[in-house]
Amino acid sequence: MLKQRHQIFVVLLACLDAIVVASACGVAWAARRIVVEKYWPLKGESWSTQWESYVKGPFVLFAIPITLACFWLFKLYRPRRDQSLFSETAQIIKAAAMSVALLVLTLWLAGNDFVDGPKGMAAGELGGHVFEAARFQFGLLLLLLPVALSVERAAFRIGLRHLRRRGWNQRHVAIVGTGRLGQIACRTLERNSWTGINVAYFVSHHEHTVREHCLGRPVRGGVGSMAEILEDFPVDAVYLAIPTSRASAVPGVLRTLERFPFDVKIIPDVPPRYATQAMSVSELDGMPILSCRESPAMGLGGVSKRVLDVVGALAAFVVLSPVMLVVAGMVRLSGPGPVVFKQRRVSLGGQQFDIYKFRSMAALADEVQATSQERESQDAKARREIPSEWTQRDDQRITPIGSFLRRTSLDELPQLLNVLRGEMSLVGPRPERPELIARFREDWRGYMLRTHVKAGMTGWAQVNGLRGPTSLRKRLQYDLFYIRHWSIWFDVRILWMTLFRGFVHENAR
Repeated sequence: MLKQRHQIFVVLLACLDAIVVASACGVAWAARRIVVEKYWPLKGESWSTQWESYVKGPFVLFAIPITLACFWLFKLYRPRRDQSLFSETAQIIKAAAMSVALLVLTLWLAGNDFVDGPKGMAAGELGGHVFEAARFQFGLLLLLLPVALSVERAAFRIGLRHLRRRGWNQRHVAIVGTGRLGQIACRTLERNSWTGINVAYFVSHHEHTVREHCLGRPVRGGVGSMAEILEDFPVDAVYLAIPTSRASAVPGVLRTLERFPFDVKIIPDVPPRYATQAMSVSELDGMPILSCRESPAMGLGGVSKRVLDVVGALAAFVVLSPVMLVVAGMVRLSGPGPVVFKQRRVSLGGQQFDIYKFRSMAALADEVQATSQERESQDAKARREIPSEWTQRDDQRITPIGSFLRRTSLDELPQLLNVLRGEMSLVGPRPERPELIARFREDWRGYMLRTHVKAGMTGWAQVNGLRGPTSLRKRLQYDLFYIRHWSIWFDVRILWMTLFRGFVHENAR
């Protein structure tokens, strides 16, 4: 019965999606006719021309099947009870963008008559500028389609959530496992009541059990009698939350479940310390692979991040080049030694590179020695879990201009060259010295996860004030949060915040 209701929902969603697509296409077409071409097709025209204007002109004959096919390709008609609205919206945006791209390709193959309209008006004037009407229409459709579809799906899901909280459209499940993992699964499903998933009962992960209740729900028995339990108390799905200590029981449980038409989901028993990043499941030639640690900036994400780095670094060079020239001159006059010095640091994948900074001390030897001493002090304090100081206040070796550069973070501007060379990113965890990486990796859980992305000039920890004499533990928490929730928009947000919080700060020195 539940699967039949799901098919009804799929048909209903497809119809709603088709209506929204047709509406978006109609609005884009009407805007083209009224705003750009200043031509309304009803005046004195035959029925055949009106048909082309109302149906052929808005591209609905192509847009609806293409969009529905893309939604099916992106699995937007599958049950998504246990997935967030944000993840569905991201998939909708991707599917809508692909739909418009395929629509453009299809219409190009179909010929200009489909694009230019019955009168062949390919351009119009708006605000004194000549626009290609078709491009205007496609551009507006590219904006309208994902927004309209996202709003429609959000409204649909909000309505369903409201009904599910009132007990409608429930999906009853059984959890196999009464240990820590099974209880976590139950509490998580209970906390997210909007999914409409109700835990009906438990089945113990042991062969037999005398336990009768778990978290206020009945325990019907052990896995030894699971077949009889499922026969007497049928459910819509079964969640396997079997601990690693009982992993040998999983094949037998799966064989038992083959006799039932229930959906089966497996919750892996991954300790929290090894699940600091979002996990994903892939498949290689039929072999399932659970990925619990991988760089978030791989594939298209890495390409987009690199484009942002190159464009941003070049723009910063152009804007800040006068400032850098002035700073270089002031450093040259502050005392002997090079204007820019290098230090070994660690970035993506543990690779070492030379980081560039404006010299802020009287001599280069002082700079290197002071840095080593400060890092050694930091290492000792970090081992005792005491809030640390990466640099020393009022160090007599710091020049007046060096003190100003540290307070304003201008000493780090040469790192734009590291960004262009691909050794660093504009946004990421701050790079650390190799010898301290070797020590911290033993004492600080998750510290090496910082190297899953490129080191950055600014980061989530820095824009939240974690600079200078602040806790290493807190910085690590912020760095791991950034890695786990990375997106290109998160980088843009941090760069924007850097303009107001990242340069001058009371802890920067």
